Amino acid sequence: MIDFLSKFDFKKYLDNFLLCNLFVVIFSAFFFIFSLIMEINGISIFLDFFRRIWKPFVLPTISILIFSSLLIAIITWLKKKLLLQEEDI
Repeated sequence: MIDFLSKFDFKKYLDNFLLCNLFVVIFSAFFFIFSLIMEINGISIFLDFFRRIWKPFVLPTISILIFSSLLIAIITWLKKKLLLQEEDI
């Protein structure tokens, strides 16, 4: 059972997923800036498209990014806290 879990390497897949999620968020931000520039120039199709994908696509990716960052920070803080408590004993 332990051999199967070591081969699966869940953390590697999670890290790859979160890295792809980060790039999707960055790409969405650049697309938003591009669509704003195009709106200023009188072409509103890009901003309309961005508004349509905001709730079903962009908002969940941003939420996943923020939640995973907070979760990793809490886990890291707890690991440091537990290691410091073990050294005191």
